[in-house]
Amino acid sequence: MSKKLVIDPVTRIEGHGKVTVHLDDDGNVVDARLHVVEFRGFEKFVQGHPYWEAPMLMQRICGICFVSHHLCGAKVLDDMIGAGTAAEVRVTRTAEKIRRLGHYAQMLQSHATAYFYLVVPEMMFGMDAAPEQRNLLGLIEANPELMRRVIMLRKWGQEVIKTVFGRRMHGINSVPGGVDKNLSRAECDRLLDGEEGLASFDDVMDYAQDGLRLFYDFHEKHRRQVDGFAKVPALNMCLVDADGNVDYYHGALRIVDENKCIVREFDYHDYLDHFSEAVEPWSYMKFPFLKDLGREEGSVRVGPLARMNVTNSLSTPLAQEALERFHAYTGGSPNNMTLHTNWARAIEVLHAAELIGELLRDPELHGDDLVVTPGGDAWVGEGIGVVEAPRGTLLHHYRAGVGGDITFANLIVATTHNNQVLNRTVRSVAEDYLVGHGEITEGMMNAIEVGIRAFDPCLSCATHALGQMPLIVTVHGPAGDVVDERVRS
Repeated sequence: MSKKLVIDPVTRIEGHGKVTVHLDDDGNVVDARLHVVEFRGFEKFVQGHPYWEAPMLMQRICGICFVSHHLCGAKVLDDMIGAGTAAEVRVTRTAEKIRRLGHYAQMLQSHATAYFYLVVPEMMFGMDAAPEQRNLLGLIEANPELMRRVIMLRKWGQEVIKTVFGRRMHGINSVPGGVDKNLSRAECDRLLDGEEGLASFDDVMDYAQDGLRLFYDFHEKHRRQVDGFAKVPALNMCLVDADGNVDYYHGALRIVDENKCIVREFDYHDYLDHFSEAVEPWSYMKFPFLKDLGREEGSVRVGPLARMNVTNSLSTPLAQEALERFHAYTGGSPNNMTLHTNWARAIEVLHAAELIGELLRDPELHGDDLVVTPGGDAWVGEGIGVVEAPRGTLLHHYRAGVGGDITFANLIVATTHNNQVLNRTVRSVAEDYLVGHGEITEGMMNAIEVGIRAFDPCLSCATHALGQMPLIVTVHGPAGDVVDERVRS
């Protein structure tokens, strides 16, 4: 008897989506899909607005990775006024460092949220644990000291964001060609030294290593489960600097294959020459892929795992030490183990903390040269910006008319890039956990969600809609009759 299993919605992710798994009469997986059931309209909303409003408007797409959208939009504006063209005149050193500081702070606090609040419950309690336990409150009850440290780590990261952008959420600092405010020595010293209710940087560096300690311990005890869960091959993509190392703010786009051979490396302004996007009637999220390789072979993975697979090294000592251990585990080959994304994410928490510490001690943050002012004929009216958001490569592309009003906008967010790989992961987990197991259990449903959560997908970035949905898992017989159904509110 054929069946269709539906998980609606997927829990502990940002946004709303559902999963359907189709089984044949023998219980084998025929197909498995992640459906994004929301609709995003920001590319249309922004049209008609003055170009300089875009970084402020576009960051409202998300309450988590708003800094990434703000800075990506700002880089587009640099292009549009002629400050970020191929001549690489971009922005002043002080402006770039201030932008980077805010960007790294977002990487720190966003990764800490995804790792500890959304992923760690399964690491601590197991995939089969009751939903009432595997959540934030369960973590606080089980290990209050760890969660106190996590909260202090996130709070410190948010304080850095507030210092740079004026607010913890949806602040504004970037302007066309630079920033509108530098940082004072006192502001930097406060973040380094701490105060009542705010951790010092030394404490933050200790807290930032908790994720790696937790992963190493969990991996040692559950190596077979962690390594064998959803090994999904894919091309890996991220921004790299001139030495081929990951750069979260700027660089060329590099794509490597399973042998770490460079498949493609190009200026992100040329993305339309390389990428196309497929659509499906069952999802509002597109499927980007390299044109010459096709959708199956040309889809890419982005995010922490992809970045650690692409980069040769990291620029700070503790993160570099962790990366060497990560690379050694697979003999230097790209890592396709989905749950090792959490390892990569923990490395990036540490790397972001070290990068922030370097910048807070950099006297150029206090400089007065904040904005590049192009010449009178520099107006381009079109721009493309790319940054490495916590979840992966984020692209904004705008055009504006002679009056400055936006006429076109296109966004490819990290979760959209990962769409094909996410669907492969869902199928891989379904084949491992559902085939031949009969009755649906909470653990089976959650295993599929664990695979999705590893990517920390942000469906609100990929799409937009209002509404709340319960979790309903229904098994239909071949005639459409309901064989089994479970509901979780």
